[in-house]
Parts: sequence; C-alpha cells; structure tokens
Amino acid sequence: MKNSENQILLSQNLAAGYAGRPVTEPVSFEALPGQILTLIGPNGAGKSTLLKTIARQLLPVRGTVWLAGEQLFSLTEQQAAKRLSVLLTGRLRTELTSCREVVSAGRYPYTGRLGILSKEDWLQVDRALELVGASDLSGRDFNRISDGQRQRILLARAICQQPQVLVLDEPTSFLDIRHKLELLFILKQLVEEQKLAVVMSLHELDLAQKISDRVLCITADGRPDRYGSPEEVFTQDYIASLYQLERGSYNSLFGCVELEASSGPAQVFVVGGAGSGIPIYRRLQRQGIPFAAGVLGENDLELPVAKALSCALVTEKAFYPIGREALHRAQQLLSGCQVLVCCCRQFGPLNEANQNLLEQAKKQGISVLFEWPANAEQAKSILKRKV
Repeated sequence: MKNSENQILLSQNLAAGYAGRPVTEPVSFEALPGQILTLIGPNGAGKSTLLKTIARQLLPVRGTVWLAGEQLFSLTEQQAAKRLSVLLTGRLRTELTSCREVVSAGRYPYTGRLGILSKEDWLQVDRALELVGASDLSGRDFNRISDGQRQRILLARAICQQPQVLVLDEPTSFLDIRHKLELLFILKQLVEEQKLAVVMSLHELDLAQKISDRVLCITADGRPDRYGSPEEVFTQDYIASLYQLERGSYNSLFGCVELEASSGPAQVFVVGGAGSGIPIYRRLQRQGIPFAAGVLGENDLELPVAKALSCALVTEKAFYPIGREALHRAQQLLSGCQVLVCCCRQFGPLNEANQNLLEQAKKQGISVLFEWPANAEQAKSILKRKV
C-alpha cells in the first residue's frame, strides 16, 4: 500500500499477538481523515488484539504502524497521545470522580510535569462534553450514571485529547438500541466536523454497514480478507462465509440476520406483498410452522425474508403480472396446506391473480384468515381443526 499525503494512520504488514506469538496474519490498511474504518469478523479473530497494538498497549509481532508520517512506536507516550486517543472495551473504575474530571484526563498530554490543567484545558473539557451532548452530566458522579452516559463521557475524554486518530473497540457494547444509535450519530458527526480518522470494531453488522466508509474483514483464523466499501463487503454469501453461518442467513438488503426456516411440508400458505407478509413470516417461523409464500414479484420488498423463512416460495418476474405458470405452482402448494393467510387488503394489476388463491381455498375447504395469531397455542389449535 502506497503512502499517501491524506493518510493519518498506515499499517504495513502488521501482525498482532501476545509474547511474540501472532494472533493475526500480517495486514495492511490505512485510516483517512473524515472517514470511519470498521473491523468485522467472528469472535476470537483478533480484532481487539489488532486495535490494542495500534493503541500501543501491545508490541507488534511484525510490521510497522505509521502515525502522521512517523513510526508509532518511536513516539513518546505524550507525542502519541496528542495524535491518537483510545476507547477500548472495559469498565473504568473510579472513586468519587465527577464526569468532568474523567473527561479532563484527556488533557494530561498537554500539561506539564505537575499535571495542572490551564484555563484553556478546561475549555477543551467543556467543549468535548458539549460535543457529545453530555454537558448536563458534568458534575455527576461517573459511577452513578447509565452505561450509555458513561460511553458518552469516555468518548468526550478521547475527543478532549484533540487527536487525529480515534481508536474504539466495540464502543456500542453494553448499550441499548437507543444509546447505540445516539453514540454512533455523535461519532459520525465528529468525524465529519472534526475530520478525525476513526478505526473501530463492531459486532452489529447492521450498524457497521450503515456507518462505515471502509470495512476490513478478519476471518476466524486471524487472516485479513476483504477490505473495501460496505457495498463490496456486505453481501449475503460473503457474510455467511466470513461468519461460517450454518443455521440461518444474513439479509444484505436489510443488513440483518434471519433465523432458519422451519422444516417440513408447508401447513400455511401466505399471500403477501410490499412488506405486508413479513410480520406473518416471522410469527410462523417463531412458532415452528412451515409455510409457503407467493406469488411475489422478484423485486418485492419482502422477497429476501420470504426466501429465508419459507419452505416453499413462488415468484414472478419483476414488473410482470402474475402469469399462469407461477399461479399454477402456487395453487399446487396451496392444495397441500390447511390454512391460507391473506395479508393483502387490495390487489392491483400485477398481483390480482393472487385472488384466485383465495377463491381456490374457499372451494377446497381451506381456512382463509386475514391475520395469524401471535399466541402459539391458538396457532396450533387452528391447524388441528378439521377442514
């Protein structure tokens, strides 16, 4: 990888490990100002070890890290701390320390031997608190705030160092969905406004797909694999291979995982479309009831979920009305089911042939429902009825 004037951090053939034994194979990557580089991969792949090496907590087994054009491990601690700040996994233990005092620790690289903060240092502390939306926590005891609030304070401490590079190891750990989103929103805003280069690891693939500019994938055996944009990395087949998914699947369209389909012949036929069938698909899957779905256009919003969760699926070409062949296949599947669930309230030119399935169900004595019960016992009782 060639050196670039825009690079803030450059890893060249870096192998990370412990006591001279590598955990990861050599990897090269760069971090650019105003961009987020995210490491993904299975547990134990070595992502945290790699980040700890970049954070100077571990010596590299092999290779070099350049920080703003200088070798990272040739810098003094104070020099490195002015350019790179770190937020790693773990709980900070403090005693009777206010949030403002915790944040102020980020200014010590700029103080003299006595560690006395100047008026300018305290201005930077207050500015960092404001940037992460935590000014109201300034005087609070750090041990008496929530996990989400603690992460904000620790992020403020890292920002307070005025770094060029910010290294974060699973910054959304311990957080609920609201605080995950808030933290990442703040981080993205800081990257854009402060032109920081961020290197972090995330386990939440849906969040990594949405916030990252570049993604580095580490395999289970510590081997660097794909390195590129989210669009290049987050594909269904690749993520399944990277994480060695044997049960369930990864939905690249929605950026989420789906559990595996229930096995066995279809007992329920679902007529959906435009997302209307997704809640029913997931409800049936949770109840362990195999189902068929159709007829869906190949461009339908809910097709990826139907593919993942149904035991049989009938589709038609995108933007084409349902043809005789697709309708015939759906009718054959319906004949073997006990119940038809219709999620559509209206039919249009492209899916109007699905109305034939409702008519067939009534003629064959197949129960027609417009909702499926959330209660598993009610669902089972419906399937036990004689039709």
